[in-house]
Amino acid sequence: MADLPARESMEFDVVVVGAGPAGLATAIRLKQKAAEAGTDISVVVVEKGSEVGAHILSGAVIDPIGLDGLLPEWRSDPDRPLKTEVTADEFMYLGHAGGIRLPNVFMPKLMNNHGNFVGSLGNVARYLGRKAEELGVEIYPGFPAAEVLIEDGKVVGVATGDLGIGRNGEPNANFTRGMELRAKYTIFGEGARGSLTKQMIERYGLNQGRDHQKYGIGIKELWQVQPDRFQPGLVRHSMGWPLPNNAGGGSWLYHFDDNLVSVGFVVHLNYKNPTLSPFDEFQRFKTHPMVRDVFEGAKRIGYGARAIMEGGWQSVPRLSFPGGCLVGDSAGFVNVPRIKGSHNAILSGMLCADHVFAALQEGRANDEVSSYEEAWRSSPIGYDLKRVRNVKPLWSKYGTAAGVALGGLDMWLTELFNWSPFGTMSHGKPDHECLLPLDQVKPIKYDKPDGVLTFDRLSSVFLSNTNHEEDQPVHLKVKDMGLQKGSEHDVYGGPSQRYCPAGVYEWVEGEGGVRYQINAQNCVHCKTCDIKDPNQNINWVTPEGGGGPNYVNM
Repeated sequence: MADLPARESMEFDVVVVGAGPAGLATAIRLKQKAAEAGTDISVVVVEKGSEVGAHILSGAVIDPIGLDGLLPEWRSDPDRPLKTEVTADEFMYLGHAGGIRLPNVFMPKLMNNHGNFVGSLGNVARYLGRKAEELGVEIYPGFPAAEVLIEDGKVVGVATGDLGIGRNGEPNANFTRGMELRAKYTIFGEGARGSLTKQMIERYGLNQGRDHQKYGIGIKELWQVQPDRFQPGLVRHSMGWPLPNNAGGGSWLYHFDDNLVSVGFVVHLNYKNPTLSPFDEFQRFKTHPMVRDVFEGAKRIGYGARAIMEGGWQSVPRLSFPGGCLVGDSAGFVNVPRIKGSHNAILSGMLCADHVFAALQEGRANDEVSSYEEAWRSSPIGYDLKRVRNVKPLWSKYGTAAGVALGGLDMWLTELFNWSPFGTMSHGKPDHECLLPLDQVKPIKYDKPDGVLTFDRLSSVFLSNTNHEEDQPVHLKVKDMGLQKGSEHDVYGGPSQRYCPAGVYEWVEGEGGVRYQINAQNCVHCKTCDIKDPNQNINWVTPEGGGGPNYVNM
């Protein structure tokens, strides 16, 4: 590998990593600003998915404030990606056999979903991609950014991964060297727990003085339901069963487009019991008497999972560093109680683009655009996140039931008086430190799937259209296999088998004892292993080419 030829390079004004809503909004806004100024700048977007939108997964109820600001004409566009407006907004607290609906009048105004849209965030990304290309943005899907180029301590671009590396780590007959994409500024919009973003946070100490970042895992299925079960524009959220009070999370049911229902489940990754399985909790949720009737006679047509940034206001890292910036979920702009982040992703891309463009106009390059970092907390993004900053810590500290009540009170007081009796609470320990040893918990047992309403992991992964080239290095790097056996398995009972929603990890018994098997071809790129492993012993890196899921209408 040391004798590989030098990479070819291309020069741009701005390189954007990730063709999600944040990255594409950045690219679009840069081109808009250039047109307004009567000049031109070169912008390129690299995307690890096989196409724009292939790796995008969300509920999704979308606050249109971002789209309205970026593309004011989108509502009248016949090609618009969102067509279903919210018509009914319900909040439920579930018990084992029933539940109660929380009156909307008790909910803070910021939780109101009327005026929002239900749809596919992947289709929103595809729409933004088309708009970006119309403005002259170059987009390269299937080319994951695998390395950050740093010179004299400054980010000067990224390099895409080499192709044609065999599982043994050596080039094969199809070997092609990656490309260097050099830029005056590089914008990272990789989404939650991005592999390069993680490196930038560590290298430049972007999380110094910030609280620990917190995460959840969101698991989603898409169903085609019977017309008599379909209520266009219905949005329903729930908390409670099947999760225990000391494990936070909740569900959604969204009706949109042509008899489509998005159903999903979020589990906060600060749970303690290593035998808890977010995937199986989700399957169990669908059997609830107030849920299961929706799926009678229906067909499951999609599946996916991804990590969600949940730290919010107090956990957002510094957004700028020499030569680069963070946008969207790379920065952690999700509003957890609203279960929304795409509006802030687009707004952050626009805000970043405004400040980067101003720097370019001043003739600057590869320095820190610190004005972007200084601006976000007083922007609509900051206003959105500050109001809910204590909701997640209250859930974590007091459990779901009391936490929901206290969180609601805190949101009301903040909304009415711009004051919170809790100040700004800390999240406490990082998620990977929250697991208890196996011998300190009561194991959770789950029923076998029935193949009609509840399913196993492998049949679910099939619906995600996940594919990776077989002859490539495993992109899930276990740093110390002895530590994995001695701690992850022997102390915690192998929780990776349960927190992974795709059946990637297995502890397999054999003649020589137990061994750790990694089925990397199943990976849906949710990054949960990178977050929840108790020893931080698993490192997720980009696989070759456009590998991973290919989500449709997700």
